Amino acid sequence: MGNNNGNQSQGQEMDINQLMKIRREKLTELQSQGKDPYEVTKFNRTNTAGEIKANYEEFEQKDVVVAGRIIAKRIMGKASFCTIQDCDEKIQSYVSINDLGEENYKEFKTWDIGDIIGISGFVFKTRTEEISVHAKEVKLLSKSLRPLPEKFHGLKDPDLRYRQRYTDLIVNPEVKQTFILRSKIISTIRKILEEEGYLEVETPILNTISGGATARPFITHHNALNIDMYLRIALELNLKRLIVGGFDRVYEIGRVFRNEGMDIRHNPEFTMLELYAAYQDYHDMMDITEKIFSQTAKEVLGTTKITYQGQELELAPEGGWKRISMIDSIKEVTGIDFNEIQTDEEAVALAKEKNIEIPDKTKETRGDVIALFFDEYVEKTLVQPTFVYDYPVEISPLAKKSPKDKRLTERFEAFICGREYGNAFSELNDPIDQYERFKKQVEAREAGDEEAGMMDEDFVHALEIGLPPTGGLGIGVDRLIMLLTDEASIRDVLLFPTMKPLN
Repeated sequence: MGNNNGNQSQGQEMDINQLMKIRREKLTELQSQGKDPYEVTKFNRTNTAGEIKANYEEFEQKDVVVAGRIIAKRIMGKASFCTIQDCDEKIQSYVSINDLGEENYKEFKTWDIGDIIGISGFVFKTRTEEISVHAKEVKLLSKSLRPLPEKFHGLKDPDLRYRQRYTDLIVNPEVKQTFILRSKIISTIRKILEEEGYLEVETPILNTISGGATARPFITHHNALNIDMYLRIALELNLKRLIVGGFDRVYEIGRVFRNEGMDIRHNPEFTMLELYAAYQDYHDMMDITEKIFSQTAKEVLGTTKITYQGQELELAPEGGWKRISMIDSIKEVTGIDFNEIQTDEEAVALAKEKNIEIPDKTKETRGDVIALFFDEYVEKTLVQPTFVYDYPVEISPLAKKSPKDKRLTERFEAFICGREYGNAFSELNDPIDQYERFKKQVEAREAGDEEAGMMDEDFVHALEIGLPPTGGLGIGVDRLIMLLTDEASIRDVLLFPTMKPLN
């Protein structure tokens, strides 16, 4: 079996090499005649295929100039048909020796699938009612030296699709639609936040301290300063500095970087939305999260009822998203009530009884056990949009403690289809408490936890100047886009996902 496949791919490689050789010869011939297509600097097209097809009555018998890539050709003696694909659609063209003249028509016949051409002519419908352009002139604008995969019948290998996204976009036009939706989703989020009075800002990607989340950072070196720097793992700390500085509402949509594993949900660089609002709390952050999800779906898809991987969802349910505390959510699924379990010892004993492993023996606390029970039993059951709030303080180093129970924090995460989509707090604004929590992170880091945060003295300094009560929210933009485009893998919503080099 192995040998056959090897021979087959070798044969395909030889075919490609042979085809490329022929195409290069055609290019050399054109260049020798002074017709080098790469010397064309501009082409004045008047319309796209999509515009013409959507408004045929307006364009019928009118002159147009279109341009695009040849994706099909049918040569029939003195008249031919070719189909080009441009940025939004494909359109057929009727090309004949009578219109072009013998020399130009002969040249046209030598052009290849993949070549980029310009066509001037008038719009008409063929006998089979296909909207077409009757060519009066055709021009070669760029020569394709490498044939498209499988004679344009599709590029199916996902690895190759991600490595050669340019080919993927040509061969699989539906892929382009996902990225058009991506752009619309992000611009809609911006519009919603602007209407809510948020100011868009930009903060540094390179930092001397890695902070704002629990993750392993990428490290780089700044030559002039001769110091190591970190690519940001979150947007949080700089945005909160701006609230201290007197901005009431700020947000950033930006790339963040985490030096961790890759899978269908994770890419080392991804897009985050973080927003902060002075004088608000985590309940207000629930409201804005609902608004972002439901209004974006309504605007971009025309509905709040969506299907994700076969699961029907309602992003704007009557009465709003379900809201439940972490402790109540565990009780709802398992019947275990952590309000009745008061000590670390009781909690750890219960975890052992249920065969729940506590990964880090230094973390044998009630709060950690609550989080582990939630991860084990509850998360996968949260299909319809749900806010789970009041997280243990042990897993929430930047959130404000709950006035009702100091062991909990005013934090929530948003879940849909068993997956976390957003994380929010009533922000911790007590500089003394913040300093102590940073110290705990530093101790964990020194004990070997590469994901633990660092001491950020300047951020503590900012809190000492005074941070008003503030609500903060982070949403994984790529995950939201996956949800609204019904894509299972993050790689299908990133134009150029991170790939392991072939060599």
